Amino acid sequence: MSGDPVPVTGWGRTAPTAARLIRPRSYEETAAAVRDCGARGAVPRGLGRAYGDAAQNAGGAVLDMTGLDRIHVVDASEGIVLCDAGVSLRRLMDVLLPLGWFVPVAPGTRQVTVGGAIGADIHGRNHHVSGSFSRHVLSLELLTADGEVRTVSPGTPLFEATTGGMGLTGIILTVTFRLLPVETAYLTVDTERAADLDDLMARLTADDHRYRYSVARIDLLARGAATGRAVITRGDHTPLDALGEAARAWRHPLSFRPRRLPSVPALVPDGLLGRTTAGLVNELRYRKAPRARTGEIQRLSAFFHPLDGMPHWNRLHGRGGFVQYQFAVGHGQEETLHRIVRRIAERRCPSFPAVLKRFGDADPGWLSFPVPGWTLALDIPAALPGLAAFLDGLDEEVAAAGGRVCLAEDSRLRPDLLAAMYPRVTDFRALRARLDPRGVFVSDLARRLHL
Repeated sequence: MSGDPVPVTGWGRTAPTAARLIRPRSYEETAAAVRDCGARGAVPRGLGRAYGDAAQNAGGAVLDMTGLDRIHVVDASEGIVLCDAGVSLRRLMDVLLPLGWFVPVAPGTRQVTVGGAIGADIHGRNHHVSGSFSRHVLSLELLTADGEVRTVSPGTPLFEATTGGMGLTGIILTVTFRLLPVETAYLTVDTERAADLDDLMARLTADDHRYRYSVARIDLLARGAATGRAVITRGDHTPLDALGEAARAWRHPLSFRPRRLPSVPALVPDGLLGRTTAGLVNELRYRKAPRARTGEIQRLSAFFHPLDGMPHWNRLHGRGGFVQYQFAVGHGQEETLHRIVRRIAERRCPSFPAVLKRFGDADPGWLSFPVPGWTLALDIPAALPGLAAFLDGLDEEVAAAGGRVCLAEDSRLRPDLLAAMYPRVTDFRALRARLDPRGVFVSDLARRLHL
């Protein structure tokens, strides 16, 4: 099951470390790998889409859980599925859509395991309606450091520590969760342009309640009167009787057929997505978007996961990789969001892509990221001069406003800011100390932030 250490990195490719990569294929092999992981401990890993160092463990073991990928039960009458934690959202979509069901929360990539979805307590474009993934979980089975398999239910401290806990409370083995009923594999989408950040926030505040899904692609290179301009796309699942003249869709209304583009080559010149290129892409996207268009029918894959069609798109930023910086601030902190957007625009960060969303009610996970308010996510080339100091300054501004950065995207946050961002981190550490006194479950992120 194990061998010599190999390089392991997050999707952003910014902080690689070496670890023994172990791929168990049964619950018994998983328990054995945890028992024999050694002094540097172990951390579970799914499909590697955490951008930072949450699924890395320098000098220790990394457990690739994708070998446990059985779908045990699908209750098509009640919309409930029981599956292994290594099952991907992509596979669930393949299986569930023909039955008239969809995952309750769809993040920006379908290349995420169910265990990863809970460990990061992922959110999607429907957080203002549906919350994070953990809100739909009925129960899970967790292998803890003592070798016991515990059935964990919502409303318990262990559930709230595990959802968003980045794999540090144990190995999730199976999950039972509720699904969303759908009639087709399409969405009905409305698109509009916002002239600046004030216009954007006003439109989202006024109309988001009318849509299940909402997102704004924001141009963070625009300055002056156009600062914060954006293209807003919002939609809901298309009912069968609304497909209209789309004959092919009528014949196969629940068929999930994502399109695939050529893979990004292994060697991409550094600076390819610099200011000039990113500025041109942002300008073209904004100009091409309609001022207002309603009722467009789109495939699920085109709406939710446009980048998934391009394998290895994380190479686009060159050999140095990229930082995804995502933060959230609460209602009443709109001026903080304005200041940060202005600072990014003035700094001329070549961010591509960048998205702004509204969050709904907070979820119970002690380290879950969403807070009621606003979230902004942007990708920045890691080689940008002065980036570390610039992002440190943004962290301090976010923390002072009672906001937080997303741990699933992070590889650089200072530990002294963590408690201000996540007030329940003390409870998390205390539970970990009781449940795992030997520190069996650990990661590069956990060491860096003293979790």
